Amino acid sequence: MKKLVISILFVMQVCFAFAQTGTGFSGKVVDSKTQKPLQNVVASIQNSNLTEITDAEGKFVFKSVPAGSQLLVVKSDGYKDQLLAIDVEQGKILDLGVVVLEEDVTEEQQLSLVTITDNDLGDDNSGSESTSGLLQASRDAFQQAAAFNWGLARFRIRGLDNENATTMINGVAMNKIYDGRPQWGNWGGLNDATRNQEFTMGSAPSDYTFGGILGTQEINTRASIYRPGSRVSFSGTNTNYSWRTMGTHASGMNKNGWAFVVSASRRWAQEGYFEGTDYSANSVFASVEKKINEKHSLNFTSIYAENSRGRNSPNTDEVNRIAGYRYNSYWGYQDGKKRNSRDRDVTEPILMLNHFWKVTNKTNITSGITHQFGKIGSSRIDNQGADNPDPTYYRNLPSYYTSLWNPDDYTDFQGDDPANIALAADAKFLNNRQLNWNEMYQANLSTADGHSAYILYEDRTDDKLWTANTVINSQLADNIVLNAGGTFKSLKSHNFANLLDLLGGQYYEDYDNFQVGNEQQSDLNNPNRKVGVGDTFAYNYNLMATTFEAFTQFKFTYKKVDFYLAQTYTKNQYQREGLYKNGLYPTNSFGKGDKISFENFGFKGGLTYKISGRHFLNFNGVYLTKAPSMRNVFPNARLNNNITLGIENENISSVDASYVIRTPKFKSRITAYMSSIKNATETSFFFGEGIFDDDNGDGGDAFVAETVTNIEKRNIGLELGMEYQLTSTIKLTANAAYGEYTYNNNPNVVLNNDNLASPTNTNPIIDFGQANLKGYRLSGGPQTAASFGIEYRDPKFWWIGANANYLANNYLDVSALLRTQNFFRNPLDNEGLPFPEATNERAKELLKQKEFNNFTLVNLTGGKSWKIKSSTFGFFASLNNVFDIQYKTGGFEQARNANFREVNQDVSSGTPAFAPKYFYGFGRSYFLNLYVNF
Repeated sequence: MKKLVISILFVMQVCFAFAQTGTGFSGKVVDSKTQKPLQNVVASIQNSNLTEITDAEGKFVFKSVPAGSQLLVVKSDGYKDQLLAIDVEQGKILDLGVVVLEEDVTEEQQLSLVTITDNDLGDDNSGSESTSGLLQASRDAFQQAAAFNWGLARFRIRGLDNENATTMINGVAMNKIYDGRPQWGNWGGLNDATRNQEFTMGSAPSDYTFGGILGTQEINTRASIYRPGSRVSFSGTNTNYSWRTMGTHASGMNKNGWAFVVSASRRWAQEGYFEGTDYSANSVFASVEKKINEKHSLNFTSIYAENSRGRNSPNTDEVNRIAGYRYNSYWGYQDGKKRNSRDRDVTEPILMLNHFWKVTNKTNITSGITHQFGKIGSSRIDNQGADNPDPTYYRNLPSYYTSLWNPDDYTDFQGDDPANIALAADAKFLNNRQLNWNEMYQANLSTADGHSAYILYEDRTDDKLWTANTVINSQLADNIVLNAGGTFKSLKSHNFANLLDLLGGQYYEDYDNFQVGNEQQSDLNNPNRKVGVGDTFAYNYNLMATTFEAFTQFKFTYKKVDFYLAQTYTKNQYQREGLYKNGLYPTNSFGKGDKISFENFGFKGGLTYKISGRHFLNFNGVYLTKAPSMRNVFPNARLNNNITLGIENENISSVDASYVIRTPKFKSRITAYMSSIKNATETSFFFGEGIFDDDNGDGGDAFVAETVTNIEKRNIGLELGMEYQLTSTIKLTANAAYGEYTYNNNPNVVLNNDNLASPTNTNPIIDFGQANLKGYRLSGGPQTAASFGIEYRDPKFWWIGANANYLANNYLDVSALLRTQNFFRNPLDNEGLPFPEATNERAKELLKQKEFNNFTLVNLTGGKSWKIKSSTFGFFASLNNVFDIQYKTGGFEQARNANFREVNQDVSSGTPAFAPKYFYGFGRSYFLNLYVNF
């Protein structure tokens, strides 16, 4: 018997040795608290295509690894990444022993992050958010400061809008074709389900796409990579919403080859931080994977997120002085409840089927088909032949009376007359600061024929998007990796006005009361329509787009130098189809317009020089051309098929250089960068006074569509991130950003004036020439930021942290029209001569860009967790802006006063009626999250 046992053990040893032959290493991953093995942990070798997943015993093994120095990354959601340097010997399997993963408290912070999305969005219905790409889960100290510490102040990394970043789910770019920005709300509230993320910074290489100049974010929803278990959390906050509940369960891969993940959440508030901002959001996520065999797996992901929120208004300093910075003009009481007139409703489900093919141990192909559909609606009040219901309408404010001048004598200031001062003291806004819903209902009930003078409607966008994509990752040689892929998209976007509420009336007349005759009709094919709730009116059209993108990328790894080269080709084709025959544009509004195509190329490369195992130099450079967005191709899409004249591809370039230090206690990165965007186009809509010649006694006033073309922007700056482990329990961080983001040329300004449209003038645009914008700062957030933080993490699993943040150099968004030569032209002068009182010195004073006040924010964070048997209980808490600092996050010039005399008179009054409007950040705010993992 003894000999038999010895023989069996000998055979097992031989078999084991045979099974372990190869070149590589193995290990076992355990939890630092429980010492229990962790399943579905991802172990991957940097700069290669080699990845393994731990089994139920926490074990992994690599058997085909190139000999030499390798870097092993071990990561799992909820834990800190482990980075191990390994010397691989030819023909041997090295046993690494036990790899311990510690709980990552910053992961809990990310899951608790209240994403900022809606407070300073414009009134367009693009379906996307204009916040910066915060790259929230990055382990880079600088990017964490940008997300958690500076994000509340609208800080943008490198001053770039998130249309310059690529956000992906399973390799599919989620940036909208309409404006190039992602709609974060499509997966909002699903923090648990979307926590498996990969990031790149700037133009650094991504395995999934060529990317832009801001970076990439890849969200992986493959069911088998989620750590098995369940999680339930409940949160309270006083920001966009008040309460959040969330639950998630991941099964792990069972013996039959099935894995699934389900997650759901609800966020709600009767009123958010700003007055009248109600909030209601429900989200559901499901991912199911079937492992067919060792080479093939199928995964189906479905995401449903509905979000409804009341928006808050930008306000002038005058309004904020009277009503406070939390004031919101969009709401009013109805039947004792606050009702917001500017609700934004988003419901765009995502269905995604992916095929994972492990061709060989060194080649993987991932393919997928995605369908996204749904609706986005932004509501507002429309009035027809009735007073403007906006309580902050300029005639309701005290400044209307105190800024008056004699219209027949521009030197005669009348705002200080006792009569006007008395009227200002009794201005309507002082006693009626909110929308009066009852007054609108009464007005509609009092019309002679029952028509509504006021209605509530929404600007609707219903998209149907199909996407097919494939990505290949292949280890061509020990030191060469190929990444390549292709994506095709087909979009049909239905845009229309949808009537929501007649506000007590019986019907609404579908015509433009500012026009006459046939020009009043929104649809000549169905004139003089009377519409009711649920009817389409005013405008109705489709936007169609097809896009194709392909990229290849080669990454090379050597002992002292790593480098990569990548290239991309894209083709975009757009077309508008009018469903109404508009009275102003009877010949070019109905039916399909011309197709317009854009072909583009991009090239990038970079290298990392390894000074030593702890010191690195990194360089990246990119040049690409990019198609303009549909938003800017069709400047007046609601009314006609016209295409922006002379619109071109954007030219984008960027370079950066970094010095990186990585030691066990100290990590640091300092980066210098410069980016350039040329031939950009931007569109906007507003009502302006004194813009055109006074041909009809209207003073040259008109509602216009402004298109600014040939815009050049230059962003240069420095980034610094440092992290030092002072002791085993105390960590210090210091981060800084300095940028100069400016207009680098004088772009061209064109206005579309619908009043000039006729059968012989189907594109009524007027060229105002160059706008003197060169040297003006770009708006969109602070251009200087600094942060210092300290964190204490106790061995008994509680932690606390504090950080102080300085933010500066944030600028007002300036009007391009006011900086053209038309600013000086007198619309009442038959010869177009300038205003006699206009001087260059005074114009410089009036047009000087406003800089917001600098400010400092102090934030506190902390948490505690308890391990009870197989479950973890814990909480995370944060207190932001501890000292309740009031600060502006953004703002814009009003271009209603569009010439020198009107601006000069308004400003000289001391109480301008058309002063800039501003957005504010949150004051003191808190977040408390309670959770249990089991």
